[in-house]
Formats: sequence, structure tokens, C-alpha cells
Amino acid sequence: MTPSDAVPLAGPRFQTEPARLYREMRRDHGAVVPVLLDGDIPAWLVLGYRELHQVTGDPALFSRDSDLWNQWDRIPDGWPLLPMIGRKQPSILYTVGERHRQRAAMIGNALEAVDPFELRGHAERFADELIDALCTSGEADLIAQYAMLLPVRVLARLYGFPDEDGPGLVTALNDMIDGRERALAGQSHLAGSMARLIADRRREPAGDVVSRMLADDSGFTDDEITQDLMVMTAAGHQPTADWIGNSLRLMLTDDRFAASLFGGRHSVAEAMNEVLWEDTPTQNVAGRWATRDTHLGGRPVRAGDLLLLGLQGANSDPQVRTDASELTGGNSAHFSFGHGEHSCPFPAQEIAEVIARTGIEVVLDRLPDIDLAVPAAELARRPSPWLRGLTRLPVRFTPVPAR
Repeated sequence: MTPSDAVPLAGPRFQTEPARLYREMRRDHGAVVPVLLDGDIPAWLVLGYRELHQVTGDPALFSRDSDLWNQWDRIPDGWPLLPMIGRKQPSILYTVGERHRQRAAMIGNALEAVDPFELRGHAERFADELIDALCTSGEADLIAQYAMLLPVRVLARLYGFPDEDGPGLVTALNDMIDGRERALAGQSHLAGSMARLIADRRREPAGDVVSRMLADDSGFTDDEITQDLMVMTAAGHQPTADWIGNSLRLMLTDDRFAASLFGGRHSVAEAMNEVLWEDTPTQNVAGRWATRDTHLGGRPVRAGDLLLLGLQGANSDPQVRTDASELTGGNSAHFSFGHGEHSCPFPAQEIAEVIARTGIEVVLDRLPDIDLAVPAAELARRPSPWLRGLTRLPVRFTPVPAR
């Protein structure tokens, strides 16, 4: 399966020039690109819009069951991508068939019952608290001091955690996402916190997401619900934080959005949608596994092959984006939330949008003359082919009193 010209799915270009890199991949290999993961493990990266639609829309041929992978005998115990491409994980990510549909319904129903006015109220309150902590100084890093702190605080409140648990959950989740020496400790703290909350809600249900998940009659165990809460928290926090950061960067660096800093709410929504098309937080996702030999985009895909979902590559496919210089407006046919039965549940998408939009609006309302503190060319991204977000967003503004 491994052509001699397979592309390593690593390197600084995913940080510095991913759009050009995806164009070159498409030019040299077509819609389905042979790639190499850590340790020269082969996979396919699906960059074609139509091909990605086919893969995500046909779970019988392209399954989410990672046990099918034909490379497991080559994967060492310490392989760095195991947290992302796990085996026999009891979470919704790797559940298939009718059980997955039941599980998705449980999560979707629990999230759909979130009151939109309460949600926005929580997001505004936490956003104001974070702005209060930095607004008197006249300068800040809106990634470390704001975007990376906001989504998980709101999610924790929706799930049923007391507000005093929020800062610890923020630290644990960000440690886990960083993937460094504190990653396992962060994962352990998060899992333990979820398990304790579930035990509390078993004894004393309340009007929160966890209580509604536990009230579902599909017979999921506490361990399964703990795993799903871990997935929901990680998937809801980091991409939403990057959505906030990437949108603020666009609005501070692109002349098309300059006027919106002094009014024009519609421009916030336009910037957020533009980011989902052009600079989406989740660039590539692992993955799907072929259940039998087939062909995709002219490539011979063998049973058990891993296919990575190239969300950003598909969003910029010239077959569907004939004029990429045009603003995307209200077009939401992007792949940024996935597609098919394993896509991000619609209520979760709505919650992420409310948190991100509220977070951006509070910044613009509270710090109206905000501007970049460094040249735009100096803004750096995390060196990852999977998630795309800024490492920092230094800004300056006229100091204002805390509320």
C-alpha cells in the first residue's frame, strides 16, 4: 500500500503554509493521497470534497471500527498517536451500528435540552470574568488568557460541575491537549472529575446534561458515559477555543473585517464562517477503515486500510470552490463539523457556535480599540497536522476598568 512518494503527515508546513501544502498534495497525488504517520505507518488522506462525502456517508464500506486496521501488528505500545487512533475504546467515537445511533441520540437529546438563553448567559458571564482579569493592563495574549480558558468553563457549567471546579478542569484539559509531561495527569484528573460528577448525579439528579444522559433508558454504563463526557469535553473545548482565536486573528488582520471592530454584528458571523471554510480548527481527523477492498479517487484501497478525513483539504477543493477569494457568506456546506452518522451532533455545533460568537463579541464590546501587538506575520500556529490554532495572539488596547 505504501507508494515511494507517500507524504509524511508531519513537518513545519502544516504550521506555516497548509493551504499551499494541500494544493501541492492534490496536484501531485489527486483526491486521495498516500501518507505516512509516525513510525512510517501508511494511511490515505482524503482531500477531495466528493470523495470525503463518499467516505463519511457510507459506514458499511468505511467503518469507524478501529479494530479493522491492518497495521495494528506494527503499532508499538508507546506510539504517540494512540490517544487519537485508539483500539477498543468504550466511547462513542468507536461505536458503530445501532448502538452508535442509540448513543448519539442519548448525547444529542441531552445537549438539545440546553436552554439557549442560559447558555449565552453562562458564556457572557465567564467571558466577562476573563476580560475583567486582563482589561486594566492594556495588553494581553487572547489565546492563553482568554480563548483557551472560556469553552471548557461553559461546558463544565452545562454538564453540572460547580463553578469552583472550572479552573481545575481548564488546567487538566489543556495539559491533556498539550500532550507533554502533564498530559496523563490531566487525563486522569478529567476522568476522575467526570466519574465523581456521574456518581453525584446518580444519587441526586438535576437539570443538567449529565443528569439527562443518565436518565436515558438505553442502558449505557457509567464508564461509557464517563468516556463520552471526556470526548464531548475535548471535542467541544479545543476546536471552539481555536475557532475564537482564528476568527479574532482574521478580524484583526483582514481589511474586509476591519469595520466590524467598530460595529456591524453580522461581520462576526461572517468571519466565523470564513474560518470554518479557510482556516478550520480541525484540519484532519482519524479516521475510517475500509471493510473490504475497494477503489476511491482512483486509488486501490485494501481491507483494513486507514483513511484520514482531510476536512480542510476538502473545504478548499477547487472542484467545489471555484473562486476561493470570494467570501463564503452564509454557505455552510463545509466539512468542519464532519459529515454522516459520526459527524458532530447538531446541538453540539449550536453550543460551540454560541460560545465562540459570544466570546468574540464580548472581546469587541469590552475592548473596542483592540489591535495586534505584533506584526501579523509573526503569529505562529501549533505545529500539528490535526488541529490548527494559534500559539498566542498578543493584542494591545486602551486599559478599561473591570466590571
